[in-house]
Amino acid sequence: MNMAHVKPKGSFVALVTPMNEDGSIDYEGFRTLLSWHEENGTEAVLIMGSTGEVSMLSPEERREIITRTAKMKTGNVLFYYGCTGNNTQTTIDYVRYAKAEGGDGAIIAAPAYICADNEAITEYALEVCDAVDFPVGFYNNPPRVKTDLHWSDILRLAKHPNMVVLKESTTRVGQVAQVCAAKPDMAIMCCCSPNLGLVIPTMALGGHGTANMTGNIIPREMAVISKKWETGGDAFACREAWLHGAEPADRRRKLPRHVLSPAAPGGAEGRRVREMGSARGAS
Repeated sequence: MNMAHVKPKGSFVALVTPMNEDGSIDYEGFRTLLSWHEENGTEAVLIMGSTGEVSMLSPEERREIITRTAKMKTGNVLFYYGCTGNNTQTTIDYVRYAKAEGGDGAIIAAPAYICADNEAITEYALEVCDAVDFPVGFYNNPPRVKTDLHWSDILRLAKHPNMVVLKESTTRVGQVAQVCAAKPDMAIMCCCSPNLGLVIPTMALGGHGTANMTGNIIPREMAVISKKWETGGDAFACREAWLHGAEPADRRRKLPRHVLSPAAPGGAEGRRVREMGSARGAS
């Protein structure tokens, strides 16, 4: 196995999926967003995470998005793909596809609705890592999938050479502290939603960045907040960006139309959110 997988760091943004008015994927919108993130300091993107409405995409769309966006790589931003399927084999198949098409890595989580115990999900993640020699990250996401891996489970995963990043979304700062104290050979990141309060503790404890959705709105500020604290200057810059960030007017001016939604500054005219039960039959 390759022992030299590149690990993500800094601001790792879970990208929105731009869509056209008819619900089809807007690939020029993808190109615009990826260029915008590169210009604003994003170091890695997660394409088709939960923020990218992956649960509303068909298997064919998921594969096409991998194929077409992988061709947009410039080498300056890592391209990770959300590869969780509804079972182990489907997840492995998505990871294999992401590797074959030129992706930089895959993020997996516990499959939705199963509510499996920690041992079963740990074994599932290890089986995926065994199947494909490719950088894999685990999203510990109890608010969404019920399963909540203990820090001992995460450290077990970290021993696998293909497990390169933790995306942590627990409410327990103590869990992050235990993982950081063990100094595993993996990037330690926290999600900024739904537990926004995990960001500063993770960075202060030695985290390598944030796996965030806020970078869809303020990527430059998230790049500052997500820089690993190596000097006092890094910590003070993080505090300044965290407390003040961008003013709302500035935030609106910076947004490409592809990230505008009813919940974002600027209204709903830009990014179409795929509707459940649409004529296209979302999956």
